[in-house]
Amino acid sequence: MLINSGSASASEIVAGALQDHRRAVVVGVKSFGKGSVQTVMPIPGNGAIRLTTARYYTPSGRSIQGTGIEPDIEVLATREETRTGQQQRDREADLRRSLRNDGQAETRAPIPPPPLNLPAGLVERVVRQPAEGAPAFDPTKPETDHQLQQALMLLRGMASAPRSGQR
Repeated sequence: MLINSGSASASEIVAGALQDHRRAVVVGVKSFGKGSVQTVMPIPGNGAIRLTTARYYTPSGRSIQGTGIEPDIEVLATREETRTGQQQRDREADLRRSLRNDGQAETRAPIPPPPLNLPAGLVERVVRQPAEGAPAFDPTKPETDHQLQQALMLLRGMASAPRSGQR
């Protein structure tokens, strides 16, 4: 499963559940961290109140709020992310008045290891950042999407590996 800093809410729940149950390898960069359900309710006199009605957790109890989902294999979209040490986008925890994850220590379960059926040497072939001078990302040209290309390489490697019990 491919995630990035724009992956939020439902996609984070899915990524976390697949990761917890070791049903997918999560590739990319840390997700946004939108781990709450909020409703804005109008108040007479041009006001409103934001009411938090739920928080998202993975099946193992990891909170998504403000922390996001860490990928099993980090693959950066651009070389700029390497130089600055951060993504271009803000995350939930960076936003003014965002919910804090006060109970984080109590609910933070360790990230489970990736699925055991990864062929030997496959993870080492994943290129964590685009090559120097690689073409800039163009949404009309999938070959310029470094994260997508690395996820596809990983999938192809998994698909071509012999399955246990087969010859």
